[in-house]
Amino acid sequence: MTGFSFDLQATDGKARAGLISTPRGEIRTPAFMPVGTAATVKAMLPENVHETGADILLGNTYHLMLRPGAERVAALGGLHEFMNWGRPILTDSGGFQVMSLADLRKLSEEGVTFKSHIDGSRHMLSPETSMEIQRLLGSDIVMCFDECPALPATEEQVADSMRLSMRWAARSRDAFGDRPGHALFGIQQGGVTEELRGESAEALKAIGFDGYAIGGLAVGEGQEAMFGVLDYAPDQLPVDKPRYLMGVGKPDDIVGAVKLGVDMMDCVLPSRSGRTGQAFTRRGVVNIKNARHADDPRPLDEACTCPACSSYSRAYLHHVFRAGEIISSMLLTWHNLHYYQEIMGGMREAIAKRQFEAWETGFHATRALGDIEPQ
Repeated sequence: MTGFSFDLQATDGKARAGLISTPRGEIRTPAFMPVGTAATVKAMLPENVHETGADILLGNTYHLMLRPGAERVAALGGLHEFMNWGRPILTDSGGFQVMSLADLRKLSEEGVTFKSHIDGSRHMLSPETSMEIQRLLGSDIVMCFDECPALPATEEQVADSMRLSMRWAARSRDAFGDRPGHALFGIQQGGVTEELRGESAEALKAIGFDGYAIGGLAVGEGQEAMFGVLDYAPDQLPVDKPRYLMGVGKPDDIVGAVKLGVDMMDCVLPSRSGRTGQAFTRRGVVNIKNARHADDPRPLDEACTCPACSSYSRAYLHHVFRAGEIISSMLLTWHNLHYYQEIMGGMREAIAKRQFEAWETGFHATRALGDIEPQ
């Protein structure tokens, strides 16, 4: 079986372009991973997700362990066969979702005891159980179990949480074991403090992982603070391993993160926004629900080749959204995912040609023009 590897192929400033190889296929970086929380990218067929340019999907350990259950997925052939996606899948550890349960969880050195948001049943997630659930799912890239403190938090609270996560990272590494063809990523924590981030990075490198994630961001700290952390956090991680920024984000977040050395990202925003009538375009966000689109024969984005733009008008998209038709979610989600993958492809090409700065300038200049009203 071919193993997991990362080939850093080009750099331009801090921006990087490379190739992750796995037994289930290659992942071009920088990569955006659509989120398939419950073994589906909402409103999309798997083959359509791939047509947008996605090489890898993200699945959610917390949701899948509760419904339909990791053992059931394993008995049905694993997550890839279960959801009809034959390419790489990354699963998160469940730590972030458990954190968001607030008063429904109890934290200890062992792990987190929590009540299901579905039926109130009690469950325990620990580094060991998270590794076992992700093994049953058959994930190609497994995330170690961590604790992500809710902000605002004191520096002492962030430090204690980070050190707990580093102890859990070591236990995750031990529980993951030797699994050829599968990768385990460590997760850097430390809030917005450079020294704590550095301490976390050193602990993770001492344990040794196949890739490294930057966790604890995109949790309400704002873009300026996030970019402040990204100005140094990727540099604290190994050069020869993939760097994954978790839960990001809007198009300008993604471009800024790649500029600062990030290789992989995921976010629910393209699909969630598609279901609520928001389309991301080169000129910014279009709210298709607005009345001004009701008689507009133009596509969402004249330069886009997705089905929503090549076959349907804004007037039609406005109508089906207002009418509550399912095709609205399908077309707008397809468009958003297509646009995100076009951004990633544009950045990969620009980095390879050492033209990232010019590409970024054009990206921001076009967005600054705004959505043009019909004549």
